[in-house]
Amino acid sequence: MRREGCRAAGLRGPWGSRGPWGSRGPCGRANTGCVCVRRPAAPSAHSAVLTRRPACGFGFGLRVCAGLGPHLGPHLGPCGLACVRDRPLGEVWAGCAAAPVGAGPCQSEIGRPARHPGAAAGLPPRWRALSLAPPPPPPPVPWRLLDSPLWLSASPTDGLLVFCLLQIFPDSDWYHFEHKRVSKRSVDPSPHHDDRLLSEPNVKFARQQRIRRRVKRDFIEVRDRAGREERAARGGPRTSRSKSSVMFNDPRWAQMWYLNRGGGIDMNVVPAWEEGYTGRGVVVTILDDGLEKDHPDIFRNYDEQASYDVNSHDNDPMPRYDILDSNRHGTRCAGEVAATANNSFCSVGVAFEASVGGVRMLDGDVTDAVEARSLSLNPQHIDIYSASWGPDDDGKTVDGPGELATRAFKEGVLKGRSGKGSIFVWASGNGGRDMDNCNCDGYTNSIWTLSISSATENGLVPWYSEACSSTLATTYSSGQTGEKQVVTIDLHHSCTSSHTGTSASAPLAAGICALALEANTNLTWRDMQHIVVRTAKPANLQSTDWTINGVGRNVSHSFGYGLMDAHAMVTMARGWKTVPEQRSCEVSAPHVDKLIPSKSQVILQLDVKECAGVNFLEHVQAKISLASSRRGDLQIHLTSPAGTRSTLLARRPHDMSRGGFTAWPFMSVHTWGEQPFGVWQLEIHNEGRFLGTLTEWKLVLHGTETDPGNEGRPRPPPSPSVTTQKTTRPNQPPPNPVSVFPMAFTDVNEVDMGNQWIDQDDPGHNDVRQRTTTEHGTSSSGCVSQDSTHRYCLECAPNLWLWQGRCEVECPNRTFPTLDPASHIPVCSWCHYSCKYCSGPNDFECTDCFGDATFYKTSASENFCYPKTLLPSIDSAMWYQRTVIVFIIAILLFFVIIGFLVVNTVRERHVSKEYKILKTTDER
Repeated sequence: MRREGCRAAGLRGPWGSRGPWGSRGPCGRANTGCVCVRRPAAPSAHSAVLTRRPACGFGFGLRVCAGLGPHLGPHLGPCGLACVRDRPLGEVWAGCAAAPVGAGPCQSEIGRPARHPGAAAGLPPRWRALSLAPPPPPPPVPWRLLDSPLWLSASPTDGLLVFCLLQIFPDSDWYHFEHKRVSKRSVDPSPHHDDRLLSEPNVKFARQQRIRRRVKRDFIEVRDRAGREERAARGGPRTSRSKSSVMFNDPRWAQMWYLNRGGGIDMNVVPAWEEGYTGRGVVVTILDDGLEKDHPDIFRNYDEQASYDVNSHDNDPMPRYDILDSNRHGTRCAGEVAATANNSFCSVGVAFEASVGGVRMLDGDVTDAVEARSLSLNPQHIDIYSASWGPDDDGKTVDGPGELATRAFKEGVLKGRSGKGSIFVWASGNGGRDMDNCNCDGYTNSIWTLSISSATENGLVPWYSEACSSTLATTYSSGQTGEKQVVTIDLHHSCTSSHTGTSASAPLAAGICALALEANTNLTWRDMQHIVVRTAKPANLQSTDWTINGVGRNVSHSFGYGLMDAHAMVTMARGWKTVPEQRSCEVSAPHVDKLIPSKSQVILQLDVKECAGVNFLEHVQAKISLASSRRGDLQIHLTSPAGTRSTLLARRPHDMSRGGFTAWPFMSVHTWGEQPFGVWQLEIHNEGRFLGTLTEWKLVLHGTETDPGNEGRPRPPPSPSVTTQKTTRPNQPPPNPVSVFPMAFTDVNEVDMGNQWIDQDDPGHNDVRQRTTTEHGTSSSGCVSQDSTHRYCLECAPNLWLWQGRCEVECPNRTFPTLDPASHIPVCSWCHYSCKYCSGPNDFECTDCFGDATFYKTSASENFCYPKTLLPSIDSAMWYQRTVIVFIIAILLFFVIIGFLVVNTVRERHVSKEYKILKTTDER
């Protein structure tokens, strides 16, 4: 269609004689197969050119475009006229991925000729007009998914050119385009495609989608004979009955130890069932690799509106079957949540009357748009999203949600469930074997997700578990060989007793949250997190890092606040009052470009005097930017004004990246309920041999202005005493932070007081450490001075060493005696974690090792403790290094000898030649 033709028909294309895409002429003159969309008389953001054939120079791969207008979902542009040339373009199919059914200002008749083809706008006979006439005002209806996306297809004579249009967020102008002729995998980012899209005035945002690696958090094992027999038996043999008062006829019920063993060491689900809470009316969806919706133990609770296939763009979430059953993960997770009870088949779900759906999104290329589409599926219908996947748990990856997925989280918690917020439950990760840290996972590290860890049958930390400060709570899962695993459904209408990893923990938590939502449907996403924090219990969970935070709650990096308690949650949910509005404040630290020398640490302090609207903490984020030649050598700790010490980042030996961190939001929930006012302390340890640099850091404090919850405990308002005194509790370090980490490059005299820097030793200001002395000057335990509570010692008598607020005759294991460099008080300080006994804080100052390590002496002053499993690798590496050095020396010697021989030969020839000349001269 010529440009003049478009004008005659009242249509205007956005291109001129050549067009913004560099076409060889005006649209329709030299290039056929163009789609023109009529623009309204007045400028509008609701019109845009959808596509042109490749000859017009337009083409793009996986895209996300915003600002194309709300009518581009169910229609080809605004209310008006769209013209399509018959012969070269072929057919047009309709049906938007997300549109208000029967609503909207336009009535789409795409795919059918108008009643008077061509005559409506005076078009030439070869053109077909498609009418988009406004219908009468429809009644308000909810959004739902249609079966097909919008396709624009050119005829084979013009070359294949197919676009797929999907709406990413409900009721938004964000769409996902796919070009079938552009390679999906390429090292060339092709920015010219973005530039062409962004040159359109109505396109506000366009970005290529990169494939992101996401792994399921279970362990794929080859089925053995027992597994095949288990499938054939379809339920397996019955075992001894549970002693619980609740009995089901499901064959695997007796094996579900994590639900029915009682004694205060299960998740207390049975008492919640006995009160009638079974998840009825709550909708849970599993974001994974599909759901076998016709499974006998799940089909009764299957919810089509909570299901979608993002990989294939349809409403059927059925998994793709292969010889390894690699897409069984989502089906297993769904069975944990909502397997039907009392149907004489397989197992029982935690919320066995909840509705469950599945989103198939991991069985294909996972991009930011795919994640966002999955996380924002039908948020007014779905209550809980359960995800048991994330970035690689290899101990060297730092990754999180992209721009669109982050927006999906925000939209979910702000608008989902009619403003109460969608509940996102996430598995914390399986990188324990590789010493990974879930604070390097931006999904579990998010304030919008409820991060769940695992415990074994015996209450131990599983070998795969990742310890971090963002974990909120724990449920049971698999453990070592001989410990029981999780029972659930499996592919091919079968059953399994071997679901593993944190993948099995997150769905159990989602099911328990469904029970709490049934007890109180008005719970917000933050209400759910508050209830989990208040009801979780240490139970039989065993960890060396259990501690008590500033408001008296037990918390651990391995288990969060403990094992989830279903009965306690539904009991608290029944009378729960909605928490106050969430407030946030950001406090930037003045420390810029601080060097972190090798084998040492830096301690920085930030005094928070004011935090508008935040008096009671929920989540605390430390956004840190630092550079390091080896990122895995860094450890980061954050201590609150109340003395709660959170490990934001533990050492990751496999992380050899030089990328460092750029404004990475390390998150902690360990200070939940504390007040933010006072001195916060950031400790950065550099255990490597390379220099690091802290570029900047800031605290983002989230919380409420008033005390949330219904516990009825009054909390004191902020007072000056809070900002000038640190208190500690049992199993916590003493108030003096330097006494725990001696010989550090410490900024203890630098405290940010607004825009003013002061010296803490200045007598005009209160010292952070307030000392009080007993009546006789010395306590019976050898303490010379104590803190204001008279519970913790600050200085000991001669020949005694200060350790965690007590005076010791000898320093305990894993510590060594030294002098506090600031106060010159004798203290016990931590050895490096690899040493059992040591003479200093570094890894090369070990004097004795644990049983699983070997004492390794590399020089007269350097003694290491290396794990026995690593010694062969270390020895082989050293022998390889020595061999290479010897080889290099041999090569150098060879060349030296060759050089010497060459020089000597040349010299002899030269001497011989001179001798012959002299002899000839003498003969003459």
